[in-house]
Amino acid sequence: MIRVLFICMGNICRSPTAEGVFRKLVADAGLEHEIEIDSAGTHDYHIGYSPDERAQAAAHARGYDLFALRARRVTRDDFRVFDYVLAMDRNNLAALQRLCPPQYAGRVKLFMHYARNVKADEVPDPYYGGPQGFEHALDMIEDAARGLLEQLQAEQGRSCAKSQLM
Repeated sequence: MIRVLFICMGNICRSPTAEGVFRKLVADAGLEHEIEIDSAGTHDYHIGYSPDERAQAAAHARGYDLFALRARRVTRDDFRVFDYVLAMDRNNLAALQRLCPPQYAGRVKLFMHYARNVKADEVPDPYYGGPQGFEHALDMIEDAARGLLEQLQAEQGRSCAKSQLM
C-alpha cells in the first residue's frame, strides 16, 4: 500500500482538491486498493469543515467529488504513516519540515514537483480570490496529480520487476 497525503494551510481549498483529483485518477486506473489518499492542513482554522464551496464547485464541474471530505490538521504521526507528504507551497513545506521527525524528512516534498506541463513549484492559494483562482489551482493540481500517478506506477513497475528477478 502506498500512502499519499496532500497538505495546504487550512485543508479547505488546495489539498482537498488534490485529494479529490488524485482519488479519481487512482480509481480510474483501478488502483484504489493499492494507494491510500488523504489531505490535511498545517493550521487548525477549519478542522471539521467541508472544502470551500468554490473549490467544490470547480471540482464538481470537472467530475471530482469533494463533498464528503472534512478538514483536519496534520499530525507528527502522519509522517510515519504516509509515504508521500506533499505541500502545495513553500510556506507549508517549511511548516512540515519543522514538524517532521528527521527519519521521515525524505517523504516531504512540494506537490508541483510532479507536474509535467505546468512550470511552477507552488499552487497559489485561491482562498481570497474569485472563481478563476480555483480554476487555475485545479489546472495545476490536475497536471501534478497525473505526473504523481505516472511516477507511482513506474516505481511500482520497477518494484515488481526487481522482485521477479530475485
